[in-house]
Amino acid sequence: MFSHKSLANIIEELRLDKHVSFWLEMDEQAATVVPYPQAMDERIKKALHSRGIEGLYSHQASAFEKVIEGENIVAVTPTASGKTFCYNLPVIQRHINRPDSRALYIFPTKALAQDQKSEINEFIDDMDMNINSYTYDGDTPANIRQVVRKAGHIVITNPDMLHSAILPHHTKWISLFENLETIVIDELHTYRGVFGSHVANVIRRLKRICRYYGSNPSFICTSATIANPKELSTELIGDKVTLIDNNGAPRGKKHFILYNPPIVNKQLNIRKPSTKVVNELAATFLKERIQTIVFSRSRVSVEIILSHLQELVKHEIQRKSIRGYRGGYLPNQRREIERSLRTGETIGVVSTNALELGVDIGQLQVCVMNGYPGSIASSWQQAGRAGRRMDESIVIMVGNSNPLDQYIFQHPEFFFKGSPETARLNKDNLIILVDHLKCAAYELPFEKGDSFDGLEIEEILHYLAEERVLHEQQNKWYWMNDAFPAHNISLRSAAQENVVIIDQTYVEKHRVIGEMDTFSAMTLLHDEAIYLHEGTQYQVEYLDWHEKKAYVREVDVEYFTDANLAVQLKVLDLDKEIQLNESVLQYGDVMVTAMATIFKKLKLDTFENIGSGPIHLPEQELHTNGIALSFTSPEVKNMNEDKLEHMLMGLAHVLQHVACVRVMCDKNDLHAVPEVKAIHSELPTVFLYDRYPGGIGLSDSVFKQIDMIINDAVLFIANCPCDGGCPSCTGIANVGGSSSNKQNVLTILRNTLRRGENLS
Repeated sequence: MFSHKSLANIIEELRLDKHVSFWLEMDEQAATVVPYPQAMDERIKKALHSRGIEGLYSHQASAFEKVIEGENIVAVTPTASGKTFCYNLPVIQRHINRPDSRALYIFPTKALAQDQKSEINEFIDDMDMNINSYTYDGDTPANIRQVVRKAGHIVITNPDMLHSAILPHHTKWISLFENLETIVIDELHTYRGVFGSHVANVIRRLKRICRYYGSNPSFICTSATIANPKELSTELIGDKVTLIDNNGAPRGKKHFILYNPPIVNKQLNIRKPSTKVVNELAATFLKERIQTIVFSRSRVSVEIILSHLQELVKHEIQRKSIRGYRGGYLPNQRREIERSLRTGETIGVVSTNALELGVDIGQLQVCVMNGYPGSIASSWQQAGRAGRRMDESIVIMVGNSNPLDQYIFQHPEFFFKGSPETARLNKDNLIILVDHLKCAAYELPFEKGDSFDGLEIEEILHYLAEERVLHEQQNKWYWMNDAFPAHNISLRSAAQENVVIIDQTYVEKHRVIGEMDTFSAMTLLHDEAIYLHEGTQYQVEYLDWHEKKAYVREVDVEYFTDANLAVQLKVLDLDKEIQLNESVLQYGDVMVTAMATIFKKLKLDTFENIGSGPIHLPEQELHTNGIALSFTSPEVKNMNEDKLEHMLMGLAHVLQHVACVRVMCDKNDLHAVPEVKAIHSELPTVFLYDRYPGGIGLSDSVFKQIDMIINDAVLFIANCPCDGGCPSCTGIANVGGSSSNKQNVLTILRNTLRRGENLS
């Protein structure tokens, strides 16, 4: 695309590109440095001096002072602003003040834990002090585990390990729990939705065990920018929290560009595929050996971009200088990729949001995003991966044709000036709560009058006793099963176990190359699927659903596969109802049944369909919350079935995308299903439901904000430049004669906006 050598020259070239729809230039920012706090030990100051640090950033000093005073804090500053010192310095100071004190560090991923262990150990070495810090995760060898339990002053772990290995075996960790003074929760913003709801209950169990052993630790949370850090941390730890947001870190000059690909079909308003544009832009920087990270949303798109990029730049740089990085790669492979990025051997990396978090991958100058990541917080996390020191950096977000991206590109002020997302969790979700009460009862019996960190639970305990899960004796409830409850409860998904992917290309050596959750495996690992891993294509020869194993073999084909998921929805119970104009809005419990039906073979370069086949897998059920918007207007009643079906599909498409922006969630968290005749009402209906067991409050938020969501949808469709509907607004092109689908959708939405009486 360009032939210039330096980053500055490429930036100037980009300024002339007519497809740049918005350009934000963020000036460099000097640091705000303050003197060391008075309470800080001379040995800590000496270690900081030896690193050339003559004072602390303002937020680091504030965090230190508040923690030493015994307060719970949440520190919220941008990526690469030195948040690590917000917890390492006060934890070391507390150890100096009381040598028996212990600290527990919780990171959402193993990679982050390994990273932080190296950092704190280096600092302890500089101080020449005897503080033992260890990681305790699934990779910790058995012979080391006893040492960690007995002698670990700082134990670094993840929520899954805390849930399934530390809390259930608390009697082996007495020295930790008796002396636990500080709990560090890093990357707080990741604890939202179903994962956050689980982790909040793990924290309830942790606090209960601490009380049993006589300790009362304080919490240090750190987070990327979200709208409600104080509210989220308070909800997660169940206690008051002080907010630290006076960021004093310096920042280099940063260019943030929204790049909208050219329109290739004016009538349908279809744009050039974003993956192609991402490849061209990334190749421009990589050919000049400018270290670049490309983010893409799905595992499949990461692998497609990776293989195309390697091909595009093969004459300028070595193929292995560009790597892929995503969930499903094995731990050793990921550590090796992180190391090669830090050393500069790897010039380009294509990643899912797995590299969004603060793993140290060194100095990158360019970040290219394939589409809007689904949340403002994620976008800034990814953008923070470029220019992590003081150099000039560039971030380019390339738009897709989908409504969410086009909405952001039409309203850049929403993205750049609007507040970031409100992270939500629902720790009292009954399904999640009951699971953790089982775990808590296994750890310590409940007594009459006990609460679960302030929550009344006696009714649930009676229920579990009736179900013969707990045994009630003398006003105490005991776990009465031989089985170990935590092992059957996954913190991260509704699925209880992953599918293991086994490469059998070479007869003499079968090897495990990755893993995948069961819900994703239905559409990505079915028989005959093309599975992509580090740019290599594999065909799934057999998916053993019962044993959760997928057997794959290396192939070299010109296509990838994409599967359809058939979804059916049944209303179980209605809690709320509002009469709108010529429509009814309802909220309640729903049962969703999903089944993978057929898959398509799509050409790698043109995305054209070159074949298809059936998928034979059992259906999956999901009990959750949702809303139903049912239509009663004469226009809807008089539509023929074909036109009605297309109108409802268009409505579902736009409502899902606009609702996701309004309630601040990923579009994978809130699904839409149109039905020509819903079973519960016999009316044409669009359902929106939370894609998590028991729901996490998203569809409830849609119910409360329905006016604004419908209004946003009307404005969005009306402002779309297409004639009769397109993938960017109603999702499908004009169908069914002279009256356009776009106009039908607009008419129904405008009718719905005129409010009727409130029935609830």
